[in-house]
Amino acid sequence: MVEVDTPRIRGFHAHVYFDASTLEQARALCIEAASKFKVAMGRVHEQPVGPHPDWSCQLAFAPATFGEFVPWLALRRQGLVIFLHPITGNDLVDHRDRSMWMGAVRPLNLSVLSGSDIAYDIPEN
Repeated sequence: MVEVDTPRIRGFHAHVYFDASTLEQARALCIEAASKFKVAMGRVHEQPVGPHPDWSCQLAFAPATFGEFVPWLALRRQGLVIFLHPITGNDLVDHRDRSMWMGAVRPLNLSVLSGSDIAYDIPEN
């Protein structure tokens, strides 16, 4: 068996996808998430940003928050698509190979991501 170095997960991003008809639903979900958990809420983008094909809002959180927060999202997303990925320092691999979806899988524009180390601000527990 070949041993592979497992990168350290520094945090996670949950990207809540929405459109004009679900904008207020998504905004309310993200605001509630940020008020109930140690989650940093990003801007509510009413256009595709980065690799994301839809309008979105990013929720950043520490690994210790995952176990309580992700099930909460699953039960409250009410049909919204949520894209989750770890943050290990390699955006391309994190988005392409290590991601999780709640709802329909959407096509990401991976050409805008690099494999170089990227630093993100993640709330600490």
